[in-house]
Amino acid sequence: MIRMLLQAVVTALGLWLASEWIPGVEVLSTGSLIAAAVLLGIVNALVRPVLTFVTLPITFITFGLFLLVVNAATIGLVAMMLGGFNIIGFWPGIGAAVITGLVSCIAGWFIGEKND
Repeated sequence: MIRMLLQAVVTALGLWLASEWIPGVEVLSTGSLIAAAVLLGIVNALVRPVLTFVTLPITFITFGLFLLVVNAATIGLVAMMLGGFNIIGFWPGIGAAVITGLVSCIAGWFIGEKND
């Protein structure tokens, strides 16, 4: 439970940084930011594996770079579901995916592995 909360906070931080640094990524309130982070976690758990599997051939051809498009699509899907979180265009979605991924990667170094 604590790891899920921590992951939501890290995702919210990544989305907030993306909204600050990338034109075309807008977060209108703190509540929308938190809702976007939680919803992105749910979408990443349910939809992203299906998208990754379906796009596997293209991912192999592009040496994994197509996963950025898959990540941007999941962020775009969340933006379509929420009113206070907007992604305006394809490239801002890619930028948000890159920044959110980097923040999650850096946080993963500090958090460490899951111990069961």
